[in-house]
Amino acid sequence: MDLRDLPSVDRLTGAIPAGLPRVLAVEIARAAIATARTRIEAAEPADPERYAREAAQALLQARPTHVINATGVLLHTNLGRAPLDEEAAAAAHRAAAGYTNLELDLATGNRGKRGGYAHRLLTTLTGAEAAMVVNNNAGALYLALVALSAGGSVPVSRGELIEIGGSYRLPDLMAATGTRLVEIGTTNRTRLGDYRAAIGPDTALLLKVHPSNYRVSGFTDDASIEELAGLASESSLPLLFDAGSGLLDDRTPWLAGPPPEWLAGEPGIRQSLEAGADLVMFSGDKLLGGPQAGILVGRESLIARLDRHPVARALRVDGPTLAALSFTLERYADGSASKLPFWSMATASYADLEARCRRVAPTMPIVATSSTVGAGSVPGAEVPSPAVAPPGSPDEGYLRLLSADPPVIGRRDKGRLLLDLRSVLPGQDEALGAVVASTWR
Repeated sequence: MDLRDLPSVDRLTGAIPAGLPRVLAVEIARAAIATARTRIEAAEPADPERYAREAAQALLQARPTHVINATGVLLHTNLGRAPLDEEAAAAAHRAAAGYTNLELDLATGNRGKRGGYAHRLLTTLTGAEAAMVVNNNAGALYLALVALSAGGSVPVSRGELIEIGGSYRLPDLMAATGTRLVEIGTTNRTRLGDYRAAIGPDTALLLKVHPSNYRVSGFTDDASIEELAGLASESSLPLLFDAGSGLLDDRTPWLAGPPPEWLAGEPGIRQSLEAGADLVMFSGDKLLGGPQAGILVGRESLIARLDRHPVARALRVDGPTLAALSFTLERYADGSASKLPFWSMATASYADLEARCRRVAPTMPIVATSSTVGAGSVPGAEVPSPAVAPPGSPDEGYLRLLSADPPVIGRRDKGRLLLDLRSVLPGQDEALGAVVASTWR
């Protein structure tokens, strides 16, 4: 090909697969022609149509789309964490597709409080005096610190200076709020005396952070919420607890039988408040099994200060999120939270999952493996699960599944590709089986 053979922008745009807005297709065509021109001028082979097709395909794959999570990671951050209950999603759809009583009191006709119903559910479920919902748990902690400790100091155990996915670091967030971090103790041992020694005239509050995405084991020690609550009361300081994952009640009354073993050590929100925490923050889209949200529960006077702060408006959630969260909380209130997708998947029996594996891939081997909770929740916890082990190169199979319709995300583990059905919604089995059959004909 030489420069005279380069196609026009219009002709190349027409050759790009359908699905993209024309303005994007035109940009891709122009970029492909420019790349081809550069290669031709360098006496190199050029194929503008191939460049355009590849760029268009990459952009199409970047569009938000439904995928099948066969990784065995139940709360997969890259895949959206907890899938919503179908009725919760329907509630969100109704709120998004029409008008709602978002800030209208239907009993009086006056302006109402955003999230009032969800707040009532949260106080009932946790025993808190008041509640508040913001966009995510990092936002909840940011709001709490900027409203309660900006300009002051806050002691935090070195063993709790967390970093989570996306390079979120607690010290950086604290600095952004104007709070001065005082590191106390050591990575593995921080005692009550360390907190006591760090309290000074400018200490604004005490903060305990649950290390929800890692565990420190061995020669360890840390101050309990009960101990810190006593010190906070003695020092006239509020005690904040960032619980992270969001297990409402460590007794899991919504599940039949005792709490699952893999939940051992995960703090319950209700129990944290009962132990003396003044304000507890947690996620709505992790163990709670709802939409992305940051939830704060605790003393009414503290929640009121947060609610009045200007930053609160910047972090508030919209109507569809509140609708989905309210339905999720109703599941806990009526004792049916076991039906939420997260809890249903997490507690599915090995035998039932094995039967599903055989229906999805009747001719392929099934191997024993373990699923994980994910999303920085219950680190190290594993739930025994069976998985389909397709033949052939794991890397090749993994990539082929990514380009399937719908895309399937598997897990490469110890030189093999696994399809772990614990993280696959039962309603997706037929689609998964079709993809597997077409991929390994």
